[in-house]
Amino acid sequence: MKKLLSGILLVMILIITSSPTYAATTQIKIDGVTIVSDVNPESRSNRTMVPLRVISENLGANVKWADSQITLTKNDMKVILKLNSNKVVKNGKTEQLNVKPYMKKNRTFVPMRFIAETFGSNVDYKNGTVTVDTKPFVIDGVKIKAMQYEYHMTMGGVIQQMKGNSYNEAIYNTFIENKGSKVEAPSDYTWSFSTTIPGGYYKSGQYDFLDQEGNSVERFDIYSLVRGFDEKSSSQPKILIHDATENQWYLFSEAASKSIGQLFDRASMNGFVTVISNTVV
Repeated sequence: MKKLLSGILLVMILIITSSPTYAATTQIKIDGVTIVSDVNPESRSNRTMVPLRVISENLGANVKWADSQITLTKNDMKVILKLNSNKVVKNGKTEQLNVKPYMKKNRTFVPMRFIAETFGSNVDYKNGTVTVDTKPFVIDGVKIKAMQYEYHMTMGGVIQQMKGNSYNEAIYNTFIENKGSKVEAPSDYTWSFSTTIPGGYYKSGQYDFLDQEGNSVERFDIYSLVRGFDEKSSSQPKILIHDATENQWYLFSEAASKSIGQLFDRASMNGFVTVISNTVV
């Protein structure tokens, strides 16, 4: 009898531990990056549930709340979910979820696979890790591997690379959608704030979109005005961008520049940014 019970117990352990939904602390990788979260994913009804922030930030979906209703949008896809409801609406068509979104410890949990695949990502599970590969980001038919960001200070500069298709696409679109009118190149512009005279422009950031071999496909430079006390500088545009690929200057807004900075900071917090070089002393 003891041998029989031991055998049954062993079989049960093997079944449970081999199940892809067993681990409550499943690791999630998006585009090869292990996602950092203050709340672990968990399993419910044989589905991996993740905090909503994992979806909204790292898959590039925008989130709106209205009472207990969650609306996720990205490009031409719109998904509406409700807390504690199996119904979901995708672009106007109602479907059924296997597990309801729910609130726990002030976090909203949603089904990882359903959301990821809805927004065009491939999902796989192996050895306790959920791997999500988002839709490749493409510029003029060329797949983008990373975006390289560079800025200079008084003594030295920093070069960083950001992976994550959704982040790179969002930053690229911010540049494209917020280009203002064409302008002439300013009479004075340099890399460093410390060497720029009032009324001149310093390059506050260089954003280079790289292909799989590390070659530049598109580059944008953001230039900020150094203000003086004279009337001329107070009437100048505060932000300009230089499209280095076509060698053209454009007006740009402070709001768009700030949005790019926020996206980069968010990607950095989630582990998508790597420092390539830092010569600041």
